[in-house]
Amino acid sequence: MMRVEVDGLTVEMSGARVLDDVSLHADSGGFVGLVGPNGSGKSTLLRCVYRALRPTAGVVRLGGDELPSLSPRESARRLAALPQEAAAEFDFTVAEVVAMGRLPHQGAAARTSDEDRHACAAALEGVGADHLTGRGFLTLSGGERQRVLIARALAQQPRILVLDEPTNHLDIAQQLEVLSLVRASGPTVLAALHDLNLAALHCDRLHVVDGGRIVASGAPHDVLTAELLADVFKVRAHRVAHPETGALQLIFDRLPVR
Repeated sequence: MMRVEVDGLTVEMSGARVLDDVSLHADSGGFVGLVGPNGSGKSTLLRCVYRALRPTAGVVRLGGDELPSLSPRESARRLAALPQEAAAEFDFTVAEVVAMGRLPHQGAAARTSDEDRHACAAALEGVGADHLTGRGFLTLSGGERQRVLIARALAQQPRILVLDEPTNHLDIAQQLEVLSLVRASGPTVLAALHDLNLAALHCDRLHVVDGGRIVASGAPHDVLTAELLADVFKVRAHRVAHPETGALQLIFDRLPVR
């Protein structure tokens, strides 16, 4: 587990400011969610954290070390990422895709060790995809591909896990299972989540992103107010407690037409 810090992050693209002086942190071992409407800047922020995009200003720190000071191999040992759209151009088998998660831990010869094999097997079993080992990745359904990609990230055994809409293509049971698995796997998690009820259920802390800025931060119960949801998401929300866990759940309706 390792702390993530984002300090004064600004990103400009084609003359437009996509992120504007964003600061946040994810404490070691925490599950921190980013929520916000489409185009609010969530994915851009995460791309800066997992080194796919260089910010115009500001800094990202992993375990206190500024990201540019770390070699790509060292940052890959600390952090694994699951982008929103993970392209696959070659039809690797599922076993080969998951084994890619072990590359940061291997030497120049890239020999597969017993530890590598155990990590891959455990990750595939954990996401319920061990029966897919010999299948070609391109033959899988969207939900199966997503589970395999999550297994690859877990096989990397990162101390920080960055997820951009990790429940895409998953059915309801798989959504609940995968997020519970990610939480139980141990790393610090920073995730952009589309489903506000899933975010309320699984996250310790939420940051609401709107127009490239953080407009609210805190525990889900404190952040996801009816007023904020109307202002940011343009919906009317009714807050209820889960009958078993007591966790905040939301029922949505259209805002009244004025």
